[in-house]
Amino acid sequence: MAFGNQRNTVTGRTVDRAGIDEGLRAYMLRVYNYMASALALTGVVAYGVASTPVLFNAIFGTPLMWVVMLSPLALVFFLSARVAKMSVGAAQTTFWVFATLMGASLAYIFIIYTQTSIARVFFITAGTFGAMSLYGYTTKKDLTSWGSFLMMGLIGIIIASIVNIFLASSALHFAISAIGVLVFVGLTAYDTQKIKESYNVADSGALASKKAIMGALRLYLDFINLFLMMLRLFGNRN
Repeated sequence: MAFGNQRNTVTGRTVDRAGIDEGLRAYMLRVYNYMASALALTGVVAYGVASTPVLFNAIFGTPLMWVVMLSPLALVFFLSARVAKMSVGAAQTTFWVFATLMGASLAYIFIIYTQTSIARVFFITAGTFGAMSLYGYTTKKDLTSWGSFLMMGLIGIIIASIVNIFLASSALHFAISAIGVLVFVGLTAYDTQKIKESYNVADSGALASKKAIMGALRLYLDFINLFLMMLRLFGNRN
């Protein structure tokens, strides 16, 4: 078997296998850089809001709380629906605004949980996420069959969470968190593989950038939700 000079045909053009691999690595690195930067921004904003009583009370002590809590979800739908028609600059701006609002909406965790447990759970989450993302990137197994199963689990978590708002059951809360960890662990591997498969060496600079932003958004959501589920299970409350 020959290596180094393998060639693939992409959209009618012949390209070096090595060139595809190098481009794929650069593309995935861009995805992870976007995701890591967004997580850092979210963390700084969350801590800043929690550490500023006037700002925290202005958000969580008024109806503004619902705007802050629901705005990130609205931006996810907006970006997903409009990214193809947006400029790269507009897509980036929307992504950073989303990460900022997520930070503001998550400020409450610094009030509910100890900072030590938040840090501990964050590093546990980072290790778990990194291992599963690496698996999704390197495995030769097609994870497509995971998609429907994981989506059913995600829908079940959402429904159960809404029900538990009224029941306030600690047992159901624990079950939701435990199942949520399994679902988002699986989604991390699944989404990583799908992001890798979305790479096309023929993509233009703008298209590749917007693909990277959307890939980062998917992995960001996997990480944040995995972190919150683990925090519910292992976080120490103030």
